[in-house]
Amino acid sequence: MPENVVPLFKTPTEPAAEPLTLVPPAPESSFGARSVRVFKRTLAAMRDAVVNDRTQTAARMFVRHGLYVLGGARIAFRRAWDGRTGSRYQRMIRAAEAAGNWEEAKEWEDRLHRFRSDRHRRRMDLIKAPQDVARNALYALLTAVGGLLGLGIVLAIANKDAAYTVGPLLAAIELIRWVTVVGTVVWGPLVTVGPWAVLGALWGLGRHQQTAPQWALPAQQRDDAGAPITPSIVVTALRDLGIGPLRKAIKDMGDAGAAMLGPIRIAGCGVEVDVTLPSGVSTAEVQGRRRKLAENLARHEHEVFITLPAAARTVRLWIADSGALDEPIGPSPLVLDDTLKADYKSGRAPWGQDLRGDGALISLYQRMLLITGLSNQGKTAALRALALWLALDKTVEFRIADLKGVGDWGMFDGLATTLIQGPTDEHVIDATEMLEAGVAEMERRIQAPAGTVFPPLVLIVDEAQVAFMCPAVGADKRPYGGSKATSRYFMAARKIHNQGRAVDVLLWEGTQDPTDQNLPKLVREGAHTRISLALGTESQARMALGDKAVDGGAAPHLLRQGLDKGIVVVASDGIKIPAGQASITVRTHYIDTDQAGEVAHRAKALRNGIVTVHTVADAAEYDPLADIATVLGAEARVLTQEVLKRLAALNEKAYGRWSFIDLKRVLDGTGAEPYKSDGRMVIGRDRIARALTNRGDDGSASAAE
Repeated sequence: MPENVVPLFKTPTEPAAEPLTLVPPAPESSFGARSVRVFKRTLAAMRDAVVNDRTQTAARMFVRHGLYVLGGARIAFRRAWDGRTGSRYQRMIRAAEAAGNWEEAKEWEDRLHRFRSDRHRRRMDLIKAPQDVARNALYALLTAVGGLLGLGIVLAIANKDAAYTVGPLLAAIELIRWVTVVGTVVWGPLVTVGPWAVLGALWGLGRHQQTAPQWALPAQQRDDAGAPITPSIVVTALRDLGIGPLRKAIKDMGDAGAAMLGPIRIAGCGVEVDVTLPSGVSTAEVQGRRRKLAENLARHEHEVFITLPAAARTVRLWIADSGALDEPIGPSPLVLDDTLKADYKSGRAPWGQDLRGDGALISLYQRMLLITGLSNQGKTAALRALALWLALDKTVEFRIADLKGVGDWGMFDGLATTLIQGPTDEHVIDATEMLEAGVAEMERRIQAPAGTVFPPLVLIVDEAQVAFMCPAVGADKRPYGGSKATSRYFMAARKIHNQGRAVDVLLWEGTQDPTDQNLPKLVREGAHTRISLALGTESQARMALGDKAVDGGAAPHLLRQGLDKGIVVVASDGIKIPAGQASITVRTHYIDTDQAGEVAHRAKALRNGIVTVHTVADAAEYDPLADIATVLGAEARVLTQEVLKRLAALNEKAYGRWSFIDLKRVLDGTGAEPYKSDGRMVIGRDRIARALTNRGDDGSASAAE
């Protein structure tokens, strides 16, 4: 075909072949991977939503308010059920049986029988109620119609119009029509609002009773410390002690758990209640959980005391007002009343207040006394307060050894016949010899004719642990300290404990941190009145007060060191202790040093000028050996009793209170010891002169006083 000819029809031609490009197929796992990623992201979003605070708050709110409604419905149903049935009486019967109160159980059973009888009578009355209602309704209708017609007749006569006869009746019918109209209008909204009102009432009841679980309740700071003590609080605290039988018994009692409780009585700065424990629960189990019980009562441990009254299977709880024990109780009557006098035999010292707020009065008549406690807890002040009261009886003689020596007993200078102050071994030796002189006086009184009356002699050793732990040994190789039969202090204390009470020779001791080393068992058990301040351990409390007091609830080891100063636990028949208890807790009045000086000044005014002997302090003021030589004069030998009289005449202050033991102590080891002549003890002039000569040759110091 020529090139210039255009064909009518164009023959399709094959397109140029393009290079074949192979596209790899999509991997089969790509869709699954995307699905996994989406699933993980969804889970993470859901987790974030769940753990979000707003989500949790909303969920708790939804659960809380829903359970308020359900709980309110349950409470309303239970109340209705209790009102219609005898279930309440049956719970009371079970509670009384669980508590072992059979009389009360019988009384509730009688009440249940009366309830059922009354209910049966009411049901019988309901059977014939429709007839009575119909008859009464017909009677009321006829009465109303008759009354309205009568009123219409009166109006018709008054108005001279017969139409007024049915006027009141028509007015009543119109009123009924309007009431029906109003009721029809109001009924729709009431039907709509009524269920919501019921739900609201149930919600309010559930919210008031806190029927939702604890985790669903809104977070809030609760501060119920110091809340008033109510029966429900006490029962709840006992239920949550962790004692299985007690919890089960309270659960079986139902709402009658308070049947265990006696009346809650106001007792001083707190309240007191007796709890009768159910069978299977021991008082020791409750005592052993004092701290947990206190915390359940929203109190500190030191604000709850558990004692055992006379009634069996009963514990007595004294629960302080929050913080009340940290407040002072006021000044002592010794400070307030400058006319106050003491009577050793029949009087009682106003020492402080018990936990109930009553005055704690203690008798000191023929009672050995031991007071213990940790350092700086008020031990000396408590012991000194008793001595100050007794000092107001002018017949009482005091001999005091303060082995602390910081002036706590300085106001007794001029009041006590002997006052030793200091912590050294020399002071312990003087204190020991003071006790030995007390033993000699006791033996003299015992040997006196029957019926002889002696003035009271009170020997006081404060910080007695210093004496028991003294390492000094005398010239006779006997130790002053220790707890063996060779110990001079220990044996003197034991002798006074054994026989001193009968002749009014008494020993009062104060000591720290009682142990077998610094307070031997025989000495602590010889005290009639045992007192303890705060201690560190229960074993120390048992040493201080004895097993009986601690087993009965005494717990000085639970007092707070440094905070409960002046609070003592007393085991004694000299103070009024509630029946069935072995001890009592007393908050003592604090008398400071200046006030103590004023009381001591009043006591000194009752006496005729007492010269106080300070054994160690006066040692350098006189020379006993030289003074003995002086009073012997030219006589070859003189009776020891005569020598004592002459020494007293020579120096009343130094020798006025000397006994044969003091004289013998000075001469022991000098070669001039008293000896017998014609069956009587004498002192030889030649021996005294030789002792003075030998002492001068070796240059030794003068003998101790």
